[in-house]
Amino acid sequence: MHFSYTHPHPYASTRLPVFARNVVSTSHPLAAQAGLRMLQQGGNAVDAAVAAAAAMTICEPVSNGLGSDAFCILWDGQALHGLNASGRAPAAWTPGYFHSRYGKGQASPPKRGIDSVTVPGAVSAWVALSERFGKLPFAALMEPAAEIAERGYLVPVVVQQKWAAAVPELHTQPGFSQSFMPWGRAPQVGELFQFAAAARALRAIGATQGQAFYTGEIAQALVAFSQAQGGSLTLADLAAHRPEWVTPIARNYRGYTLHEIPPNGQGIAALIALGILDQFDLASHPVDGAASQHLQIEAMKLAFADVYRYVAEPSSMEVTPAQMLDDAYLASRAKLIDMNKAQDFGAGNPVKGGTIYLTAADENGMMVSFIQSNYMGFGSGCVEPTFGISLQNRGQAFSTAPAGPNPANLVAPGKRPFHTIIPAFLTQNGQPVMSYGVMGANMQPQGHMQTLVRMLDYGQNPQVACDAPRWRFNEGLSINVEAAMPAATVQGLLGLGHRMEVIQDSYQDFGAGQFIWRMGDPKVQGYVAASDPRRDGQVAGY
Repeated sequence: MHFSYTHPHPYASTRLPVFARNVVSTSHPLAAQAGLRMLQQGGNAVDAAVAAAAAMTICEPVSNGLGSDAFCILWDGQALHGLNASGRAPAAWTPGYFHSRYGKGQASPPKRGIDSVTVPGAVSAWVALSERFGKLPFAALMEPAAEIAERGYLVPVVVQQKWAAAVPELHTQPGFSQSFMPWGRAPQVGELFQFAAAARALRAIGATQGQAFYTGEIAQALVAFSQAQGGSLTLADLAAHRPEWVTPIARNYRGYTLHEIPPNGQGIAALIALGILDQFDLASHPVDGAASQHLQIEAMKLAFADVYRYVAEPSSMEVTPAQMLDDAYLASRAKLIDMNKAQDFGAGNPVKGGTIYLTAADENGMMVSFIQSNYMGFGSGCVEPTFGISLQNRGQAFSTAPAGPNPANLVAPGKRPFHTIIPAFLTQNGQPVMSYGVMGANMQPQGHMQTLVRMLDYGQNPQVACDAPRWRFNEGLSINVEAAMPAATVQGLLGLGHRMEVIQDSYQDFGAGQFIWRMGDPKVQGYVAASDPRRDGQVAGY
């Protein structure tokens, strides 16, 4: 693929792609610098990614924390590997557990509070990646984040906006105000935020290769905290946690192959949508025109209809990913699209008969696509104060009703819930091309698809594809579009029956992405990297 890098490009952002042989792309400059520091100390892309991920728990606590979950796809120089580090339900969790506490009318665990917390998996992802592929001592990877937490950093604009927005809902959750409202309020833009408790945790995690978190002093503090709030997390739940190495699922598109983590995550939605779009000549329509956007929206709707019906913990699913990605099945789904009107699709029958994303790459060819999240902003809102462990609320994604819309996602002891966070990786003829991802709940597969279509169907370079206006499907016929979407396109989509809201604030609705595209031999041609203006994106490289 030969991209054009002429500037200015057709969209509002003034960003230029970064060219380097070693590169880290994140949504905060201090995290990018933490990763670059590892590379300059002789580490590889995995060391850089882990250090950046740890730093992001401090620099963007709205979106992730030490109590997050994580996923990764990486190219080790020879082969592709997937890592699922999502946590499991405590042993006490059953539908009856939640019905006794919240009533039988409760369709899912609560949105916030201690009963939304599953076992956190992010720390186990850092350890697993470092042990298998890293070069530097694990403690060294935690040190940049610990230093940032101890010394403090000046809160940036986008993070501050979301921080302040979360305070009214979360200020009463245990540990929240103590950790994230040091002046009795959210920090102001440019105000120094220090997090000594998290620095203590990071150094304990580093010194013990993560054991402190799952069997040691942090585990004990987490269980005591949970029990004090009436929660059910036990030392046995934490000690039993193991991240899982998995084989990514894949789908060919326009001569390339997109790889995603298999269920319990929603990455398959991007593959389904691309499999449907493969039945159409998208490039015959203008890139920002209503026809191209309509086709993409409808393909995404069809994908979500199946994902929300079938995707769950793999052992509980009624159908397999292979059945959902079957060529004939996707061709039949593509036939449901009407070029002249928007539709509200139901699920088909495939049976025959608050997130941060970062990516890093090094001159030896290793490429890492990594994502971690506490789910909704600040997750559960619960923060263990001794070590500053901000706990995710992934348990809220379970169903507690056997007759719910996705029976396979019914809560059970030791089960993993449906997950939204998904890293992506692109190859061609078995060789690495791009590590990338987009943040923001169900925007993630939509962003994977929209940016990839721009690159592969329309030849837009990664930064242009990152800057271009996006839409986001909500439900039924409802979509949101960015204010930068051409007026003629908005009117064209309205004319097809899409119900649209034009959004000025792009942070939550349209995600933010990081992209690293391999140019050739990493030692010679290196990589081109892009970051998203929607969330203070930052690329560091040399």
